[in-house]
Amino acid sequence: MLRYTISRLLQAVLVILVMSLLLFMLIGLMPGDPVENMLEGNPALTPETMAQMRALYGVDQPLYTRYGHWLTSALHGDLGYSSVYFRPVLDVLGPAIIQTAKLLVLTELISIPLAMLLGALAARKPGGWTDSIISLLAFASISLPGFWTSLILIIVFSVKLGWLPASGTPLLSDASMSEQLVHMILPVTVLTFFHVGPLVRYVRASMIETLNSDFVRTARAKGLSETTVVMRHALRNALIPMVTVLALGFGSLFSGALVVETIFGMLGMGKIIYDAISNIDFNLALVGLLLATIVTLLSSLLADLAYAWLDPRITLK
Repeated sequence: MLRYTISRLLQAVLVILVMSLLLFMLIGLMPGDPVENMLEGNPALTPETMAQMRALYGVDQPLYTRYGHWLTSALHGDLGYSSVYFRPVLDVLGPAIIQTAKLLVLTELISIPLAMLLGALAARKPGGWTDSIISLLAFASISLPGFWTSLILIIVFSVKLGWLPASGTPLLSDASMSEQLVHMILPVTVLTFFHVGPLVRYVRASMIETLNSDFVRTARAKGLSETTVVMRHALRNALIPMVTVLALGFGSLFSGALVVETIFGMLGMGKIIYDAISNIDFNLALVGLLLATIVTLLSSLLADLAYAWLDPRITLK
């Protein structure tokens, strides 16, 4: 497993380098001038000043030259400055990463137990009314786009009923934990609904297969109750393959969080990346998108390693 892990890590480094080049080129080809955008509204701005600022920031150089300079600086720990916030990129992204991490952790803590419960209930009597209702909700979760669900919840619970705030971030920076949680109810609800559907379908399919196994028939033959058979014997074995789905689904969940954060105005990775692209903040947009790529790669690697660790029959090559 050690050799496989090292091999995958080396592959991940190569993919990150390729993605950094592609992202650098794509962002560099976006319309607009980052220097002009940064100095917009300055009455003392002259063509000579603009030319000097472009030379200072290296914007007047070819993209491949700029990428070489950026990569060299990045390898030395310097990811550049934000042209909008006028701070180092890592200083801007640090609080945003924490905010996004809170959102993802809360979503996972709710989604995993809920998916296990609903999947097990649906698998007990396939084709029954309980299975039909749960499957319908799961398909709705998979089919409905996250931005549409977010807007519906905002209209109903914030605009019409006034029960919950429409923003995912409190206006005051020193808001209490309870206030922060209240503001996160709608974003977490949207992400949970988006995330739990595929998990329920997977748990259901795995449970149905497990319930037809020999060891489950043996447990029933011993006179154990159906609840004990399902929860203590079948569910435990059915959840081993689910680790892969959880790890791979984390990348998708992270991408969904970026959209949800933007809609709810949360000061997380999604909002930061969206604002960076809108304001042509080159360094901030590049590093933010690159971090999203790294999260997806690590999720895939952890899925393979966790599956092999939980099931010794799996051999990684």
